[in-house]
This record gives sequence, C-alpha cells and structure tokens, in this order.
Amino acid sequence: MEGARQQSRGSRRTVSWLVYSIVALALLLGVLGCLLLLLNDRFQPPSGGYILAFLSFLVVGVLIASRRPENPIGWMFCVIGLASVWEFFATEYAIYALDTRPGALPGGVWMAWTREVLTPNIAWELMFFALLLFPNGWLPSPRWRPFAWVAAAVFILLGVLTAFEPGRLPGVRVPNPTGIERAAGIIELIMNILTFVILGIVVVIAASVIVRFRGARGEERQQLKWLAYAVGFLGTLVGVGVLNWRVLHNSLIEGALGVVDILPVAVAGVPVAIGVAILRYGLYEIDVIINRTLVYGSLTAMLAVVYFGGVATAQTVFRALTGQVQQPQIAVVVSTLVIAALFNPLRLRTRSFIDRRFYRSKYDARKTLEAFSAKLKDETDLEALNKELVGVVSHTMQSTHVSLWLRPDGVSRKGRQES
Repeated sequence: MEGARQQSRGSRRTVSWLVYSIVALALLLGVLGCLLLLLNDRFQPPSGGYILAFLSFLVVGVLIASRRPENPIGWMFCVIGLASVWEFFATEYAIYALDTRPGALPGGVWMAWTREVLTPNIAWELMFFALLLFPNGWLPSPRWRPFAWVAAAVFILLGVLTAFEPGRLPGVRVPNPTGIERAAGIIELIMNILTFVILGIVVVIAASVIVRFRGARGEERQQLKWLAYAVGFLGTLVGVGVLNWRVLHNSLIEGALGVVDILPVAVAGVPVAIGVAILRYGLYEIDVIINRTLVYGSLTAMLAVVYFGGVATAQTVFRALTGQVQQPQIAVVVSTLVIAALFNPLRLRTRSFIDRRFYRSKYDARKTLEAFSAKLKDETDLEALNKELVGVVSHTMQSTHVSLWLRPDGVSRKGRQES
C-alpha cells in the first residue's frame, strides 16, 4: 500500500514537472518572439484572435493535463499551444536572421522551415485526433484502430511531402532547403490526391463524433453536446461569412464579423468547450445554452429578414410612386416599429417551436403538468384524481412502476388515531 502511494506521488510530481515545463517554455518563446518583433521594426503584433486561439489551446491543455493526465487530449492541446507560440517565435527569428540583420543569428532558414513545414502539420494532425478521441481519450471502438493508423500515415506522408516540396518558403526570400526540384511534379500530384483523402478523413472523424453521440448516455452525451455546440457555432459563422462574401456583400454583416475578430474567437471556443466537457464544469447547463442560442439565433435571423425586407419593399414602392432613388427615412422607421412589435410574439412562438422540435420530452412533460394543474382545480372525485396523478407521474417520469399511498381520514402523520 505504501509503495502504491509513493508511486502515485511520483507520477503526480512527474505530471506537475511536465506541466510547469510546458508553461515555462511557452512563456520563454513568447517573450523572445516579442523581443525579436521589436528588433525587426514590426510593431504590429499578431492579431488578438490569433493570441486568443493560442492561449485557449495552451490553457485548456494545461488544465486537462494537470487534472486528467490519463487523457491524451490535454497533452495534445499543450503541444498545439506550443506549436502556435513556436510559429510566432520562429517567424520573427527567421525575419531577423535573414532580413533585419542577415547572418546575425544562425539557422534562420531552418527556423523558417519549421514555421512553414513542421508546426502547421503537427497542430492540425493533433487537432483532428483530439476530436477522434474526445471525450475520454479512447477511440469509439477497437474497430476504429485501422482508420486511426491510416489517418496517421496520411498526415505523416503529407508532412514529408511538404518538407520535400521545392519552392520558396513563404514569408522569407529563400528556397526550401530540403526541396527536391526533380520530384516537383510527382510531389504536387500526390499532394493533390492527399488533399481529397484528408477531406475524407475529416468527414469520417465528424462521423465518429456522431456515432459516439448516438450511442452515448448521461454524462458522455452532455460532453458531446458541448463539442457540438462549439463546432456548430464555428460552422455557422463560417457559413455566414462565406455567404456574405460570395452572395450578400452586406457591409453590416462584414462589420459584425470583423469588429471583434469573431472567427478566431469561435475557433478558440472549440478547445474551451472541450475543456469544460472533460473537466465537467457546468456540464448540464449546456442544454440551456443550446436552447437560448437556437431561440435567439432564429429570432435574430427572422427579424433581420423582416427589417431588410421591409426596407427593400418600402424603397421599391417609394421609387415606383415617386421615381426617386434615395431611400426614404420613413422606411427605416416603419421597419424598426414592426420589429419592436414582432419581437415578443416571435420570441414566444420560436421558443415553443424549438421546445417541441428539439426538446420534445421536456415539452410534453411540462404541457402534461400544466394540463393536470388545470384539471386539479375542477376535479372533486378523489378516485379520479388518484388515477390522474398516477398517469401523469408515469408519463412524465417514464418510470417502470408507480404506486400512490394515501393516508386514511382521521389518521395523523404519526399514524395515530385522532380523537
């Protein structure tokens, strides 16, 4: 027993040492990168979204690794965070060694090589595998092992081909030191094929999450809901951005997506959601969050359609009647008043629809209890009330057996006959 305790303390010390080393290395690389940023006369630091995404992976990875060291997802996130900060440091190092003061620092070309070849492949591979292993750090079943090995081989092959791909390294004016000019054609052909293979791998990984969700119960199901919420939010923003870029060309939507660098924030939300799910903080509040997001997201979309549709219709009618092109202010005022009038009715109807469609069991239970409360006011037959109460409890709780015990008249709560 004492040996087991000592072994456990030793493993905890090892985990703590690794976690502290990761944090210290990340801080050191970040400080050195900022110093080189100033020496390079590049006073524009990385975007806030980039920093947030890096910090989210690193912080969540450190938390998971320190509290759930048996789960490999935490260590994967730590490596992704380190890869991100290394990319920043290697970029500034290469610029300083090759452009700002050529030859002042050794290995500038190799720093640029790691920044373009090594770190992106490592980060993306680990991210995909983290999704495959979420939430418990294991594959969905042993049958997924061949797929995992094939996916790992494909990612490694892509990294090797990227290393040998000839051409200039982006960001610096030097050729790839490991590029093979004679193999340029075959490398390009294989990489084009691997692009489609990787897309298939991503689809299969998404399918693995769906398979897990369909077979999950209880806590694991709630964990997968956190991941689904974060990925769905990210996918929605990407879809809106692409739709606006290709079709709508609306400056308001573009400003809303760019004012807070919302896309990197949504990317950062994925590791945060995974961390919450694994560490189980506020796990069961995700149903409320999803419900509110569906309600107010749908409501915002409908009100936007009403607003822009009202303005466009009023402008068309005004142009047809007067021949003037300038948009009347009355159209904006009327559309705003219509939205104010429709807000509450649309909110109630949207919430009712979402409850019926996505939360059917809870919706039915609430409606059943409301109907029973209304009937309780008018019913006077005790036997009928007994049957009704048993039926309501059985329907809402879905229990296998329901019994109702009633205290006879004239018997106190202590079971004694009253005089």
